[in-house]
Amino acid sequence: MEDVLRDMLTAVLPVLEDIPPALQNEIAEMTWLSNDDLWKIARAELSADAQSELQQLSQIVQLTPKQEAELDALRHAYGRVTLRKARAYALLSLRSGQTLLK
Repeated sequence: MEDVLRDMLTAVLPVLEDIPPALQNEIAEMTWLSNDDLWKIARAELSADAQSELQQLSQIVQLTPKQEAELDALRHAYGRVTLRKARAYALLSLRSGQTLLK
């Protein structure tokens, strides 16, 4: 059963080869989460403070090394949240047979 589901998901969901292996594993394992857990991920966001800091740092023309490191960390966190949300919506849509995003 798991092999059939894995093959089906591989055919339907995008391949995630361009992301770090640790995140690939995390996203692949989302397949086995409950719908409730997937909805929590789908609704997740960066904290308001992190969003504000990301926006502020993105507008600075010349960053200090410390600011560059902070911006890289925030971009990584944003990318992680975004990929997890996308995968959660894709899995929920696949499970329900309905388009969840329009």
